[in-house]
Amino acid sequence: MKYTLKISALLFLIVCLAGQALSQVSATDRRYIRIGSLQTHFNSYFGKRAWNNVYYEGMIWPADYLYQDNDVIQRAWIGVDDFTDATGYEWEKWASYITQGNVDISLFPVRLRQTAKFPPPTVYVDGNNLTAPYEGDVDAINPNQIADRIVENIVNTTAGITMTMRVHAFSQQYHDNYFIKELVFTNTGYVGYDSVRVLNETIKGLRVGWSTRYQCSREAGYAITGAITWGKHSWVSRSRFKAGDSGAMPYPDYHTNLATLTESTPIDQLEWIRCGYSFLGQVDGWAFDNVGGPYASRDGRLTAPHHVGTGVLHVDKSASDHSDDPNQPTMLGWHAGDTYPSTGDVKPADEDKMVIAYQHLSGQPYGGSGKGGGNLFYEDNVSSVTDRVDPSTVHGDGGGTNVWITYGPFDIPPGDSVKIVEVEAIDGLSRPMCEQIGRRWKQAYMDPNDKGPFTLPDGSTTDDKDVFKNTWVFTGRDSFLLTMSRALRNYSSGFQIPQPPRPPEVFNVESKGDRIDLIWTPSPDEGASNFAGYRIYRAISKPDTLFDLIAEVPPGTQQYYDESPARGFSYYYYITAYSDGSQNSDGIYNPTGPLESTRFYTKTTEPAYLKRQAGENLKDIRVVPNPFNIRAEQLQYTGEDDKIMFLNIPGNCIIRIFSERGDLIETIVHDDGSGDETWKSLSSSRQVVVSGIYIAHFEVTEDQEDPFTGEILYRKGETATRKIIIVR
Repeated sequence: MKYTLKISALLFLIVCLAGQALSQVSATDRRYIRIGSLQTHFNSYFGKRAWNNVYYEGMIWPADYLYQDNDVIQRAWIGVDDFTDATGYEWEKWASYITQGNVDISLFPVRLRQTAKFPPPTVYVDGNNLTAPYEGDVDAINPNQIADRIVENIVNTTAGITMTMRVHAFSQQYHDNYFIKELVFTNTGYVGYDSVRVLNETIKGLRVGWSTRYQCSREAGYAITGAITWGKHSWVSRSRFKAGDSGAMPYPDYHTNLATLTESTPIDQLEWIRCGYSFLGQVDGWAFDNVGGPYASRDGRLTAPHHVGTGVLHVDKSASDHSDDPNQPTMLGWHAGDTYPSTGDVKPADEDKMVIAYQHLSGQPYGGSGKGGGNLFYEDNVSSVTDRVDPSTVHGDGGGTNVWITYGPFDIPPGDSVKIVEVEAIDGLSRPMCEQIGRRWKQAYMDPNDKGPFTLPDGSTTDDKDVFKNTWVFTGRDSFLLTMSRALRNYSSGFQIPQPPRPPEVFNVESKGDRIDLIWTPSPDEGASNFAGYRIYRAISKPDTLFDLIAEVPPGTQQYYDESPARGFSYYYYITAYSDGSQNSDGIYNPTGPLESTRFYTKTTEPAYLKRQAGENLKDIRVVPNPFNIRAEQLQYTGEDDKIMFLNIPGNCIIRIFSERGDLIETIVHDDGSGDETWKSLSSSRQVVVSGIYIAHFEVTEDQEDPFTGEILYRKGETATRKIIIVR
C-alpha cells in the first residue's frame, strides 16, 4: 500500500480543549465544515460574507454537485442602550455593524477554531492523498463532543459584550443538512483583544440581529440568466404559525405543540416552528417560468429546488431566566437586500447612524415600511404558484431580499449572559426528482401542444406544465419544515440523535490493469453489536453525479476488487460503515432503520481507471475517438466532455500536441508505466481547442524491454506521430 498513518500529526491534533488562551485572530480567517450534504465556511468576526472575489461561496447544498452555493451575505448588528464606554463617553445608543471592516475598531476576534469528534479519514487514489488539502480544517480532536464538528467563534466588542458562537454540525444522514448555532452574549467588560474587564456596569437594552440573503442557488443564475444573480430574484417567506395567520406578533408558545414531535408529526403542526426562508422566484420579463431554475437551454433539470433559511430554537427570556421566550424574536420577516443601516466608524460622530441601526434592530425597517416587515412577503405579493412577479420589483431594491431576524432587548449584569439558538438549513427536491420533473417540463416547453396530463404531488393532474413544475418545487417548503423539526428535536434532546458507525480511518483506491482495488482499515466501531458492515458506492465519468451501490460486505472485510469497470472510463468511489438499525428504532429523531457514515468522509475526487499495459510497438499507438466530433459526445466517453485517449503508448514518453501549422498546443508528460493517457482537448493555457487538424508527437523517454525475453521494444528518443481531427 502507498499510505502511512501520520501518528505524530494525530497526536498533535488530540489536545485538551479547556484552558486555552484567547488571542488575536485575523479578520480574514475562516473555518470550513465539509462533512455533510450542507457545507459552508464561517468567518472570524461573527458574520458571513460569501464573496470570494470570484463568486458567492457558502451554504452549499447538496454538496455532491457543483455550483450549489446559496450564501450571499449576512448583514448583522449589535446595539445597546444608554451606554458609557471605556473613555467615559455617554451614548444614547451604541451600535456596530458586524462586518470585516469593523475588525480592530469595534470588533475583536479572539478565537476561531474547529474541533472534530474523531480524526478525519485519509483517502488515497493511486498514491495521491486527496484529503491533504483539507488538513487545516480541523484544529483539534475532542472525542467527548457529540457533534461531528464544532466551530467556535469568540469576538469581543467595545461595548464590553463578548459574542460567542458554537456551530454544531452532524454527518448522520437525516441531520446533515443543517447547522445548529448557539449564540451567547456575555457581559465580560472586555473592550479589545485582552481578556481584562474594563467595564463594570449592567448592559442595558442589548439588541442583535441579521439580514441574510440567499441566492438559491449559484447554478440557477447560470441556468437562467447566464450569470451570478446574488439573490436578486429570491422570495422570502416564514412558516405560518396557525391557519389564517396574518403574520402578526407575538409568536404562539410553540412548546405546547412541538413537545411530542416525531417523524410522523403532520406538517400542519410543523408550521408552528419559528423560521424564515428563501427560494427562487421569477426574473422580470423572462421567456419562461423560472421557479425551480429549469435549465431550459439543456435538459430542463431544476437547478433551484433549494428552500434555505433560519429557524429559532430557543431565546432566553432574560439574563436570569433561561427558559424559552415565545415572544422572541423581535422581528422575523423580510428586508430589501441592499437597503441597510451602516454604523460608520463607530465613533461619536456616527451616533446618529447608530440610533438608526438600533431602531432597525428594534424591528423598524430601514428605509421605511416598503423596504421590510414581518408580513408574509411571498404570500402577500403573489396570487398563484405561476404568478410572474419578480420579488426585486416589489421593493425596488436590486440587491434582492433578505430573511430579517432581530432579538432583544436584554439587560445583562456583569458576568451574566443571554443565549439564542438558531438552526440554518437547506432542503428541497432531490437531484433525481429535479431531473425527472425538469425533463418532463422541458419536453412540454419545447412542444406547446403538450398538455400532459402532468401528475402533481397529491396524485391529481394538471394540463399546465408550469403548475406541474412549481407545485413540485414548492414541496421543498414541507421538506424544509421537516428539517427544522429534526433540528429542534436534536437540540431539545441534548444532541442525543442516534449515530452511525465511524468510517474506516484509511481508504485506498488503486488502478490496476484488469480491475480497481479498494482497500481500507477497519471502522473503529467494527466491534459494536449493531455494526452491520460496509457499503461501497461508485460513479462513472465524474464525481458530481449520482453514485450507485455496488457492494455490501460484512464486518472483518478490508478489501474489494472491482472487476466490472470498462477500459477508458473514469471511476469514483466512496465507502461507508453502516449499522443494522437496532439502535435507531423509536422514530423520534429521524426515520427508523440502518444508519451509515457520511459519504463525504471517503468520497474520491480524482479518478481511478483500468490501465493498459504499455504498448510494445510505436505502430500500435491509437487515438480514440478520432475524429472527435462534439455532436457524438454521448457515443464516446459519456459524461467526460472533450476527452481524447491515447492508447498503447510507451510507458514513459512525452506527448506534444501541435496545430496543423506547427504551433505547440500542449505538452503531456506520461510516466506512470501504463499504456493509456488522457487529453481533455485543452491547450497549455487551459483553453478548449477549436475545430481543426492536430498532430500528436510521441517521444520515448526511457528504454523499454520485454519483461520475459529482455528484448528492447523501443529506445529512448524514438518517436511517432498521429493525426487528430477535431470537429466542433
